[in-house]
Amino acid sequence: MKVLTKDQYLRNLQAGGELRGNVKVPGDKSISHRALLFGAIAKGKTIIEGLLPAEDPLSTAECLRSMGVSISPIKKGKIVEVDGVGLNGLKEPKDILNCGNSGTTMRLIIGLLAGQENHHFILTGDKSLRNRPMKRVGQPLKIMGAKVSGRRDGEFAPLAITGKKLRGAVIGTPVASAQIKSAILLAALNAEGSTTVIEPARSRDHSERMLKAFGANLEIGGEMGRHITVSPGKDLKGQSIIVPGDISSAAFWLVAGSIIPGSEIIIENVGLNPTRTGILDVLEEMEANIKLKNKRDVAGEPVGDIQVFHKENLKPFNLDAEIMPRLVDEVPILAVAGCFCNGISKIKGASELRVKETDRLAVMARQLKKMGAKLEEHQDGLTIYGGSDMKGCDLDSEDDHRVAMSLAIASIMANSNSTLRRSEAAAISYPDFWNDLKRLQQRN
Repeated sequence: MKVLTKDQYLRNLQAGGELRGNVKVPGDKSISHRALLFGAIAKGKTIIEGLLPAEDPLSTAECLRSMGVSISPIKKGKIVEVDGVGLNGLKEPKDILNCGNSGTTMRLIIGLLAGQENHHFILTGDKSLRNRPMKRVGQPLKIMGAKVSGRRDGEFAPLAITGKKLRGAVIGTPVASAQIKSAILLAALNAEGSTTVIEPARSRDHSERMLKAFGANLEIGGEMGRHITVSPGKDLKGQSIIVPGDISSAAFWLVAGSIIPGSEIIIENVGLNPTRTGILDVLEEMEANIKLKNKRDVAGEPVGDIQVFHKENLKPFNLDAEIMPRLVDEVPILAVAGCFCNGISKIKGASELRVKETDRLAVMARQLKKMGAKLEEHQDGLTIYGGSDMKGCDLDSEDDHRVAMSLAIASIMANSNSTLRRSEAAAISYPDFWNDLKRLQQRN
């Protein structure tokens, strides 16, 4: 018998059954990263409840600890305490900062470190992260005087950053990217003079909301594009933060509940920030049976419970570049949804997915075709023909967490059981996914 390595780990996926019950998805990954980063450079203690205890935020925490920030252990259900060191209190690390698989960690930390004067930093990550583009962050920071270098003229990690006194600037971002914007805003906190970021469309605004809560001097305006201006000179102050459930993780249950006959799921305490709810707009276009309940505001972020019921004859959907910043992480599971719509669904403007943990467009096309799905791959998206009979087969996450979970949902709708290689990738953003799936999946 062939012995499988960890990278080839096989998980058996059972076809059939319905999903029923309540589920709490992990804390929002974007908010978890920012709570750690802003807490680290604030004055005083930041208390974080519901922080996502997954690999990506753990990478952010470990990098901050290497620079002298005290952060309590991050475990499921435990409150996390961050002892802030102030805007200029980070220490030069004794070793290379390892960002693991987390693009958010690396891109935001570039902005954080660029203005730490007279300090030298080296950033690296795993094989996947070392092949993801970083110049998109380093280049605009150079307008402020930052010194960032790396492989292929700064395109790839390992990256070297020499902290310098930065100067404020007006910077237009070519794409609506929360990571690029957030890196610039972090750098702006330590610059001389105001910095304005102009983005062509509204990207995730967790950084703006949280910076305001921490006491930063931040203003939002603009007619041609969206202008975010930070004026330095104010210290950030430690806060108490409650992290809502991640709607990108909720998306797997929203689609599963919609397409799997007999399903009824309530997803509790989900973040409903309007810059993140593109998935709900698409489900509405599909005429899915979704209800929002118990809507409320928690620490400046809108939150609620989402109830989803199975719906027959879902309508096909069309996604374009305009909506993409609000649901880029949900495209893999929406590709699965398209396979079960009554018609042809189209995804355009999604070329950003080719530089994620994997080339997600290529991987989803490759894996779904194995199952018998009919779809076409384009440079910036997919065309998906609904109504195909899906068959069980040997699938592979190709080390991508969102691919792993998307294929798990697709496998329930197959005509026989499947296997999934590298299923452990799900832990990147949703450590309890497999336990939750097992609990929700009810078989006759």
